[in-house]
Amino acid sequence: VQLVESGGGLVQAGGSLRLSCAASGSIFSINVMGWYRQAPGKQRELVAGIRSGGSTNYADSVKGRFTISRDNAKNTVYLQMNSLKPEDTAVYYCNMNNWRRDYWGQGTQVTVSS
Repeated sequence: VQLVESGGGLVQAGGSLRLSCAASGSIFSINVMGWYRQAPGKQRELVAGIRSGGSTNYADSVKGRFTISRDNAKNTVYLQMNSLKPEDTAVYYCNMNNWRRDYWGQGTQVTVSS
């Protein structure tokens, strides 16, 4: 199984970015897909997750600004990030759970300048 992320980059505070993560390989059946992030010197934290049925959950710090969505036919998950803040700066990792184990993407850097 491979998770390929795209969409990171440098943006000014208040700007927007959209991350994408496409899963390929012997996926079997996807349970949950989500996004985590890790800032320098901090632990990796959950940003948002979306289950196969469509239910979502978000970290309090991103509620109202970030939106997670998925295209089940393409095994792809998206993270629309609006009103970005400098504290959103981190490496963002895609995660997928297929009822057997977790898989991780390689990470994509998001940098928000003030």
